[in-house]
Amino acid sequence: MDWMKIDVLKNEKNFVEFTIEGQRHTLPNLLKQKLLENKSVEFVSYVLEHPMDKSAKFVLRTDGKSPKKALEDAAKEIEEELDDFSKKVKKALK
Repeated sequence: MDWMKIDVLKNEKNFVEFTIEGQRHTLPNLLKQKLLENKSVEFVSYVLEHPMDKSAKFVLRTDGKSPKKALEDAAKEIEEELDDFSKKVKKALK
C-alpha cells in the first residue's frame, strides 16, 4: 500500500496520536476494533475531522504495553485473519 502514509503527531510512553493518510473508515475501524480487544489498551479512537477528509486521526492510550507494541500486535492479528479469510475464499470459490 504505497498510497498509505502514517504521520506521528505525538509519541509518548503510553500515548500516541497519528494520522493514517488515504484511509477513511475501513482500515481505521478494523484497527480500532482489534486494539479494543487488547487488555493493555485503555482508550483508542479515530476521527475524520471533516466529512471530506481522506485521513483518519488516531488516538491510542495504553497501560503497561507500549502503544507501538499494541499497534504491532493488532496489525499482526489483522494480517493473520486476512490470510485465513483469503485461503477460505480460494477454497470456497474453486
